[in-house]
Amino acid sequence: MSLPRISDQPISRRLLVSGAAAAAAAGPLLLNPEKGYAQSPAVPTGVFTLGVASGDPLADAVVLWTRLAPDPLAGGGMPGHVVPVEWEIAEDERFRRGRRHGVALARPELSHSVHVDVRGLRPGTGYHYRFRVAGQISPVGRTRTAPAARSRPRELKFAFASCQDYQAGHYTAFQHLADEDLAFVAFLGDYIYENTPNPAAARLHEGTGEPYSLTEYRNRHAQYKTDPNLQAAHAAFPWIVTFDDHEVDNNWADEIPQDPALQTPEAFRARRMAAFQAYYEHMPLRRSSLPSGLDLQLYRRFRFGNLASVHVLDTRQYRSDQPATLADAQNPALSMTGPEQERWLVNGLRTSGGRWNLLANQVMWAQNDRKAGPEQVFDLDNWDGYRAQRRRLLELFGSGQVDNPVVLTGDRHCTWVADLRPDFDDLSSPIVGAEITGTSITSGGNPNVASFHATYDPIMAESPHWRYIDNQRGYVRCEVTAERMVSSLRLVDTVWAPTATVRTAAQFTVEAGRPGIAEVSAESVSPLALSRVNGPIYDVDDHEDSHPLRK
Repeated sequence: MSLPRISDQPISRRLLVSGAAAAAAAGPLLLNPEKGYAQSPAVPTGVFTLGVASGDPLADAVVLWTRLAPDPLAGGGMPGHVVPVEWEIAEDERFRRGRRHGVALARPELSHSVHVDVRGLRPGTGYHYRFRVAGQISPVGRTRTAPAARSRPRELKFAFASCQDYQAGHYTAFQHLADEDLAFVAFLGDYIYENTPNPAAARLHEGTGEPYSLTEYRNRHAQYKTDPNLQAAHAAFPWIVTFDDHEVDNNWADEIPQDPALQTPEAFRARRMAAFQAYYEHMPLRRSSLPSGLDLQLYRRFRFGNLASVHVLDTRQYRSDQPATLADAQNPALSMTGPEQERWLVNGLRTSGGRWNLLANQVMWAQNDRKAGPEQVFDLDNWDGYRAQRRRLLELFGSGQVDNPVVLTGDRHCTWVADLRPDFDDLSSPIVGAEITGTSITSGGNPNVASFHATYDPIMAESPHWRYIDNQRGYVRCEVTAERMVSSLRLVDTVWAPTATVRTAAQFTVEAGRPGIAEVSAESVSPLALSRVNGPIYDVDDHEDSHPLRK
């Protein structure tokens, strides 16, 4: 059975972003505070500046999120006391059918964020939700639960995205993603960037430098959340999120920062804890992901009937430090995930119960040379730096124990579609899976497409596992059935202007029971024509601040 739309008439972006008036017209919310708790008298006006969101959909539950922040870029602007927040969820946008409601407490120690884990919902069902505090009503959001574990859904539609540097451009891709018909959005990392403000950028980061303290990370997250297109995309679907490096520090690994000579171990641990705390406060995550000291539980699994299981990875928090040489990269002791998460992943892949096993992953699995000719250049921050573990997992893919594995990846600011082999240098090594590395929402700015292809087309000719490459901005929309998975590359023509047009530039088909990419269909437009976009054009940006290694 296909997943239903939430209503016969989809909610417009205008309602999602500025839906307070529409929500008020739908009727008052009932106040039902927790026993013995009175409504707080002192609450500023304009508390819903960061919108609403939902996430982590289960068959009977979903997380509803908001944060009260009348002054979002200056610590939030809330008084230092607990504030009760009413929430409401229903199957219709007038909040009359299947209505449930309650009160959550917005606490100052969590920056007055609210994470409501609503249980007892119907499987595979669309819902509308909203919040109210001190007479102020939030925008209306849409969400939906996953199909029941034993159900047989006919299809699953979702999208994935990553890398939304606020300074690199406007979120024009989210304007269009918010209008898609999806069960969920998977965001694969680099939700914020810790970069310093750049006066030459399309938009300026708040603050005066990189964030280090909890207040600074809160302000950076809040700035991103004020974007109306991002708010619309959050309000349209539940999101399944994971982080990469820029949510903390570029290319960090466990307790090791990018620049150990400039950040002491104690300073970086404090920075990591602050970044984790602010990340949780701004994401629709369950309380099981509430940070505890240095730890934030982020790897987890979602099931969509018998059709698909989504395995969400964390490739930063437990990883070994990046190796310095290619010989080091072959060390079997090096791990991208840590041993506990690897065991969790292996066991989950073997017993997922889904016809498709989709890995929500941060950094690229497929071998990725950066230079044409006999000399090879690798970025060892990717799985190229953790080759023994990668081979173990890819051999598991090909063992017959894992049904239809497809790796979904972010990070690269480019689209890279590849067949996966245990040994990429050996053409007799079997194809065991597929990887679709999606492009960025904004990171890298408007791309120089001609320059990108001049650099990478010759390398692609030497890399037979590469099936498609591109460096334009957008997201990937996926449609999964029992027979195939079709992923559509949705690209915008600019991120420099506030609005843009979108097109489907390519489609990638994976067939059930046939590992790898079965078919690629792409538009035929000259790279030179695609480079004629509104605004500045930037040269090849293949994951900034990478650390290449020559072979």
